[in-house]
Amino acid sequence: MNDGPAIRVAGLSFKYAGGVQALQEICFDVAAGEAVGVIGPNGAGKSTLFLCLAGVLPIAAGVATVAGLDPVRQRRLLPTKVGLVFQNSDEQLFAATVGDDVAFGPLNLRLPAAEVRNRVAEALAKVGLVGFESRVPHHLSGGEKRRTALAGVLAMRPEVLLLDEPSMFLDPRGRKELLQLLRSLGGTQLIASHDLDFILDRCSRVLLLDRGRLIADGPTATVLSDAALVEAHGLEVPYRLRR
Repeated sequence: MNDGPAIRVAGLSFKYAGGVQALQEICFDVAAGEAVGVIGPNGAGKSTLFLCLAGVLPIAAGVATVAGLDPVRQRRLLPTKVGLVFQNSDEQLFAATVGDDVAFGPLNLRLPAAEVRNRVAEALAKVGLVGFESRVPHHLSGGEKRRTALAGVLAMRPEVLLLDEPSMFLDPRGRKELLQLLRSLGGTQLIASHDLDFILDRCSRVLLLDRGRLIADGPTATVLSDAALVEAHGLEVPYRLRR
């Protein structure tokens, strides 16, 4: 277990090949066990930030650590410590059955067959999909797909979860169930979402990004109730925080 912050970002910048500067000198820490929301308008850099932290996009060495690992120097170790749940579950599910999908990560760790079966069963139980092993992922509902994608990440037993728009496409029941699930899982969670009520319910702190820059970092209710701030960056104060 890493003794420092679960996530440390110190001067992270990223520019796409076409010249778009997606992130500019981002700096923040996330403590172990903290649930932090990442908010901002479309194009703010939220998904890019997650892809950088997960080692998918190349960044400069030494500007970030996640679960004690440098996403550049220790990229191969990241899947054992960091789990990324994509915005679109269909991009994450690829196997013929739910069981095969959830087993993919543990199998790549070359774990014994019995351990893989245990991890699949454990992960499916955590997300409420016991008995779904033989189901076809693309025949599932939106909420079930989201849970399957999360189960595939949980089977790796990560210390840090990066969740990109986790409540997208969910009906009110699915959203409530996901919220309860994330609370029960605990651990360190970085959650990007346009659903500010979801962020308010789950996260004690938020990071506001816009045009690749970190605009605000503070307690969720404080930041989200600042009408001038959120409206200046393409957002709206959640109804229950309006005065």
